[in-house]
Amino acid sequence: MKLKVTVDGQVYDVDVEVEEEATPALGAVLVGSMSAHGVTPTTAKAPATSSNALTANLAGTVVKVLVEAGQEVAAGDTLLILEAMKMETEVTAPKDGTVAAVEVEVGDAVQGGQVLIEWASEEDEEEAS
Repeated sequence: MKLKVTVDGQVYDVDVEVEEEATPALGAVLVGSMSAHGVTPTTAKAPATSSNALTANLAGTVVKVLVEAGQEVAAGDTLLILEAMKMETEVTAPKDGTVAAVEVEVGDAVQGGQVLIEWASEEDEEEAS
């Protein structure tokens, strides 16, 4: 995987080898107040291991979203920026494709494994051509 890292304004291209690890599935997400009344359990929209979704590799806050649904992107393009512990991390496209949906907005807090962007399936891309 190729990454771009910016240190003090200087951009470096970095090659990184990534080993596949089992990603823990998200459990129930409780939506509502802290009281036992009105709490609704729900599950994540797409599993973290989905091949048609880009998931967060760390917990943080979305500070910029640079793409929108329907946009074509190339591998390595920056899609959004997450901030964690006062450091910004660029989330880049792992492959060429078309963005089907952006599941987060600026200001959203995300957890590791949470779906950020869903890719259009190959059938969807062929129909759009």
